[in-house]
Amino acid sequence: MSRSRLSLTLDLEAPGRQVGDLMLRWSDNSNPLGYHPVPVISLKGAPGPTVLITGGNHGDEFEGPAAMMRLAGALEPAELTGQVILMPALNAPAFTASSRVSPLDGANLNRAFPGDSAGGPTAMIADFVEQELLPRCAGAIDLHSGGRASFFAPCALASQSADPALRAANLDLARAFGLPLIWELGAFNDSRSLNGAAERAGVPMIATELGGGGGVDPEITDATERGLRAALAHLGLLDGAVDPVPARRVEITSPTQSVYAPGSGVFDRAIRAGQEVQAGDLAGWFHFVMEPERPSIPCHFPADGFVLAHTCRGHVTRGEMLAIVAQDVEG
Repeated sequence: MSRSRLSLTLDLEAPGRQVGDLMLRWSDNSNPLGYHPVPVISLKGAPGPTVLITGGNHGDEFEGPAAMMRLAGALEPAELTGQVILMPALNAPAFTASSRVSPLDGANLNRAFPGDSAGGPTAMIADFVEQELLPRCAGAIDLHSGGRASFFAPCALASQSADPALRAANLDLARAFGLPLIWELGAFNDSRSLNGAAERAGVPMIATELGGGGGVDPEITDATERGLRAALAHLGLLDGAVDPVPARRVEITSPTQSVYAPGSGVFDRAIRAGQEVQAGDLAGWFHFVMEPERPSIPCHFPADGFVLAHTCRGHVTRGEMLAIVAQDVEG
């Protein structure tokens, strides 16, 4: 018997195509007696593994949900050996507000796992995914991008699990997805993420970072749709051979090797995501626009590395990320 306070309007055991809601009951001024709908699509064919695909974990990231809706419209249950559960707006309150965090409680879903069945709305969604969905799955994919705040070099994210078999399965799934860059989540991974939940469940999983900027890039979304199909074939749900793409593997070895805003102002960026840099290279100029008597200052990279992401914000404040620097994985 489910311990969750949330319930589904569809039966995940039923074959075929079903569309419904995860009913997020949270009484507030916007919806005092009803529920906040979290869309769910189930495609179930012949007996086989179950795969969970989520998007909209952060509500301002749209390439993943767009690719998922393309996939949902094109896939027929009869093609599948197994079941695909699609949740294109996992944090639906945040998604409809185009917000990274939920407007219902200000919480970040990808820092809310394992969740709490008796907690706030974000904690209840996290609990449902970790306790009710992941245990039935043989694989999971969580599609992210940089959102409105940042742009990432498109990549698949694979956790460096302490379990060698799970780590290998994560990397194999990332390679099958087909992007030329894999970001391995090591010592600086956050266990409160959906990746952390999948590791606790022993489920092979990847996340993605698919560009960003707050819109939908057509080339990145095309690659995401292809990647989803390849991942489903790799996991045995679709027919067809998968030819993994050779991929560069990077990880963040220290947060101090990235570049952060030294104050309040505008970052005049001189670099792009995907670029190689060396210690001392210019990342950009920082302008104190509201204090025009202060001279602008250069921002330099503190270490050699690969620019994994850069900010897309205009005005930034002290401590905000300007550029994330990663290093190649050894071995």
